[in-house]
Amino acid sequence: MSNDSLLQAAACIRAGGVLAYPTEAVWGLGCDPANEQAIARILELKDRPWHKGLVVVAASLEQLQPWLLPLADDDLAQVMATWPGPVSWVLPCRPDVPRLLRGEHESLAVRVTAHPLVRALCEQVGPLVSTSANPAGQEPARSLQDVQHYFKDSLDYILPGELGGRAQPSEIRTLSGQRLR
Repeated sequence: MSNDSLLQAAACIRAGGVLAYPTEAVWGLGCDPANEQAIARILELKDRPWHKGLVVVAASLEQLQPWLLPLADDDLAQVMATWPGPVSWVLPCRPDVPRLLRGEHESLAVRVTAHPLVRALCEQVGPLVSTSANPAGQEPARSLQDVQHYFKDSLDYILPGELGGRAQPSEIRTLSGQRLR
């Protein structure tokens, strides 16, 4: 990873752009989760219904706390036992979290990533939207060529890097023990 690439990715996010980046198993699309215009653009690029909600990825729990309601100690321990890592948790969120981000839910899917490039980017800019880089109904992008095929010139930046070596995208869990993916 070049420092120049990371700086360009950070500048893209700060400017309200949408970028593609490698995650643990597939390429992701990301933007600033507080920028509703950028979120709407991701939903349009993916042809994804807004009501489903999106995942927010961060470098630490502290970065996610402004988005979430406080958790009971037992729930927090359950979540922290899987982070950093490839498990996203659906957690109760603050009422001011944008509806485009949380969908029709009173919760938000969040993850503290172990992917070094994504962590480094989140350390620069804060949390990111993290959704698979593919149009709805298509296979997730597993290569830079897949990203370019799906999105041509519609992205503001593509952060070069390697996938994290996992076979499946992150698992999504709820505090009640349900596994959504």
